[in-house]
Amino acid sequence: MPETSGTSGADGTEWDDGLRYADLGGTSLAYREAGSGEPVVLVHGDLSDLRTWAAQMDPFAERYRVLAYSRRYARPNPDIPPGVPNPMQPHVDDLVAFLRATGAAPAHLVANSWGAFISLLTAIRHPDAVRSLVLEEPPVVPVYLSDPPRPAQLLRLVLRPRTLAALLTFQHGTVKPVGRAFAAGDDDRGMKIFLRGVIKERALRRLPRERRTQSVENLSALKAGLFDAGFPPLDPDEVRGVRAPVLLVTGEDSTAVLPLLSERLAELLPRAEQIRIPGASHLMHEENPPVLNRAVLDFLARHGGRPPG
Repeated sequence: MPETSGTSGADGTEWDDGLRYADLGGTSLAYREAGSGEPVVLVHGDLSDLRTWAAQMDPFAERYRVLAYSRRYARPNPDIPPGVPNPMQPHVDDLVAFLRATGAAPAHLVANSWGAFISLLTAIRHPDAVRSLVLEEPPVVPVYLSDPPRPAQLLRLVLRPRTLAALLTFQHGTVKPVGRAFAAGDDDRGMKIFLRGVIKERALRRLPRERRTQSVENLSALKAGLFDAGFPPLDPDEVRGVRAPVLLVTGEDSTAVLPLLSERLAELLPRAEQIRIPGASHLMHEENPPVLNRAVLDFLARHGGRPPG
């Protein structure tokens, strides 16, 4: 059962009042809750924690029961121990367990980046737990390429030259340089290259000091996940089987590969809608919350009620 906690995180940092912990059996996850009605659960990406949703909690809580939780290893939960892998499947299991522990299943899932990928896998593997999905630029590279890539996949990408060029640019301009920086022990440089590659230079320059701190505090999980465990497999036929309504959200200023990946999801998902948020990149819920919030609330209003059968 969920339990109310004090205001200190696992690292001793003081947090605001209202922090709770959900006991998942073997681990517990911090979360905040507000409002009443159909459950809306907010799932953050990497270099983030539940604080990333500060601009969504009150507006969403006017109509819904809103829960923003910090994923395993995200603050204020305990950091990932050195040498421990961080694959995606335990995060899927955690999300389902969190929904059940808090009585939030089935829920509308609103998710960013790696959290959006987790939420998509949850809808695939646990469809009874999901009412709808709002996915902000999930990095679903495996929908095109397995690890390692198969020749047939590479040949198919030749027919999509924009996507192929974007994937190669991201791989060689962001992923590999970040991996080299982390391997050399230069975490600060690695994080800056990663942020520049994901949210681009202009958004990086505008990033508030407290948001940079949040990124630093959650760096270890990123290193052990994306750069050690890597991407999970994703079969396009599994994506075609998702019956929940899905809103795919991209940023007008996002790096090229991320909107292209969302376009591929739109081709596969049977009930997909798309919207692009102006004046925003990968962290669009932080960069332009008024437009993002209106779009999400409109989508949820049209897809409330019983979950898809």
